[in-house]
Amino acid sequence: MKSISEGQIAAVVLAADRGVDDPVTREAGVACKALTPVAGVPMLRRVFGALDGSARIARICLAGPSAAIIEHDPVLGELLSRDDVSWVENAATPSASVGVALRSLPDDVPVMVTTADHALLTPTIVTAFVGRALASDGDFVVGVARLETVTRRFPDTRRTAIRLSDGPYCGCNLFVFTTPQGRALADFWRQVEQQRKRPWRVIGGALGWAAVLRYLLGRLTLEQALDRLSRRLGIRIRAVVLDHAEAAVDVDTPADRQLVEAILAGER
Repeated sequence: MKSISEGQIAAVVLAADRGVDDPVTREAGVACKALTPVAGVPMLRRVFGALDGSARIARICLAGPSAAIIEHDPVLGELLSRDDVSWVENAATPSASVGVALRSLPDDVPVMVTTADHALLTPTIVTAFVGRALASDGDFVVGVARLETVTRRFPDTRRTAIRLSDGPYCGCNLFVFTTPQGRALADFWRQVEQQRKRPWRVIGGALGWAAVLRYLLGRLTLEQALDRLSRRLGIRIRAVVLDHAEAAVDVDTPADRQLVEAILAGER
């Protein structure tokens, strides 16, 4: 396996479908969502291209899909033949798969996590996010984009946003575990995963119901939320606010796929 130099990290790509009847997978007629072609190129290959193009990424761990799918797909076979790529069997949920992948990598290696449906990911986004994450004092860093950044660039898109007092934020499916301590957050991530459409439940359980009230009244900032969460969990959690609207667009639905293809064609 390729060694990791100073300033470089490993990357985990989550590549298993969330369910057996994923609408994107079904529409594309492929064995798994990661293989869905976007503008003629499988999404997973696009994500690998973004990681390969950043000098920050030294190795890649693919979490999923199943061994049975890999055995019969030439794209997956080609990617996994590389010396800098490894594979782990996916677990029941994305967060559990992250835990499996993290355990396969050395504890002292920072790890970025992203998803195989991040079809607009670019080397520029990866490099900017990783650089700022490593420069922070966080044990765990999450990438977000302001909703206004996304809607200004893509006015027709609809994104799930957490509405805080300093503005609504969209997740970007970009995370970095910068320290061994940060890896403990994978367990908490399972709670976030289960309630990602209801952020106040996560805030209530982790920060207390006073924080929920502040959130509902629009008085909780992103920094305040992360500071309180950090104190509760004993892990320094930080956010990198990205200026790249593309970072917040993934392919969750067939409509998202159409949007991404229009963006790549220069129509949006």
